[in-house]
Amino acid sequence: MKSMLPSRDEYADPYHRYVQLVTEDDIVEAMAEQSAETQRVLTRIDEKTSLHRYAEGKWSIRELVGHVVDSERIFSYRALAIARGEQAGLPGFDENEYAKNANFDSWTLAELAESYALVRKTNIIFFRNLDEETWARRGTASGWPVTVRALAYATLGHERHHLGVLRDKYGV
Repeated sequence: MKSMLPSRDEYADPYHRYVQLVTEDDIVEAMAEQSAETQRVLTRIDEKTSLHRYAEGKWSIRELVGHVVDSERIFSYRALAIARGEQAGLPGFDENEYAKNANFDSWTLAELAESYALVRKTNIIFFRNLDEETWARRGTASGWPVTVRALAYATLGHERHHLGVLRDKYGV
């Protein structure tokens, strides 16, 4: 199922910085292409380098990748809940607390890369099977209105943002 770019009334300001990074209309195909790209990038990083922080107090590469995986899980849970008709508001999350409590530096980068690949594959299958009505279904997440479609685009844009950080700040 091909989705269309979400209109501005489908999401609130916190999602805008990510949605605006996506220009593709076919979000499912874009997710598949991005997954392949991300997996190629991660294979170029050795385990020792994956512990690198570009500045004091910043996440290591492993923590950044773990954050991307956690965020994808959260965004996709929100999309699933709203797609299934959830009316209750879905909670936000503090990405710094999640990263601190995940202890991602004790994982190998290979484990994080595998976790990423599996989560993304599951989400591609989920999003591929949504009908037109479900893409437009609205709910509330982090206190903000959002559609399933906007969450899919935010997922892709969020990862695109962090791939840029890997490139620009970590030299990957």
